[in-house]
Amino acid sequence: MVFRITGKGVLHLLKEISPALAVLFFSILFSYFFESSTLIKGWGILLRALTRFIRFALPLCLPLYVLLPMYRFVVARMSGKFLQTENRREPCVHPIKHWIFRPLQGIGIGLLFEAKLLAALQILTGVTAQPVLFSSRGQIQLERMLVITGITVVISLFLSTLWTLDDVGIRYANRKDQELKMIGKYAGTLMPILFGFYGVFSLLDDYPARQAFVFLFRIVMILYPPFAVFAVMHFRFLRSRKEQFSEGTSLKKGGIW
Repeated sequence: MVFRITGKGVLHLLKEISPALAVLFFSILFSYFFESSTLIKGWGILLRALTRFIRFALPLCLPLYVLLPMYRFVVARMSGKFLQTENRREPCVHPIKHWIFRPLQGIGIGLLFEAKLLAALQILTGVTAQPVLFSSRGQIQLERMLVITGITVVISLFLSTLWTLDDVGIRYANRKDQELKMIGKYAGTLMPILFGFYGVFSLLDDYPARQAFVFLFRIVMILYPPFAVFAVMHFRFLRSRKEQFSEGTSLKKGGIW
């Protein structure tokens, strides 16, 4: 009985992250058939793709275990500006929300950090740096991996806190205009667009258009699977601990009118 429940749980999880697995599979096929210049062949391409996916997915998902104290800290510090509204719990993963918009948030922020980091490296070294998501000659460079891991953890904590505030029904109360605003409203709509275009134009400044769009395509293929998995895991984490996130907050409930 336990085995069947566990098996059903695994199958349900695989269904929820199926878009991420599909894009990961497509990126492996693309690398195998179209990246003829790479020095890695055969099973090495599969191993590189899986290793890179794990290197992004783990720093995104592991910080969820410190989400509860961070959430309580933010709510306590901003209690005078937050209100608790009635919230309808989502029973399952919402495709548009968890498979499209939230992964786009992560990709948009990733492109922003990518552009800023490339600019900093160019200032320090005096030469145009290759996008940091790609290690030269298929080798993992320790310094690059540590930088990317640190950035990924920061993005995870930032996004997961915003998502949690929105999902539990906490809103920012603008008493002057008598409005309630979602905490992650602009992060969910403008951020992917603005940050994404900023990253694209930054790449176009340093590379020919064709090469820049190749880099952009590869970045999206690399970042979408871990961010889609992260969005799903955040939903499951919050659902499994909904009582803990609803307790311990002394926010006023209702509207501001």
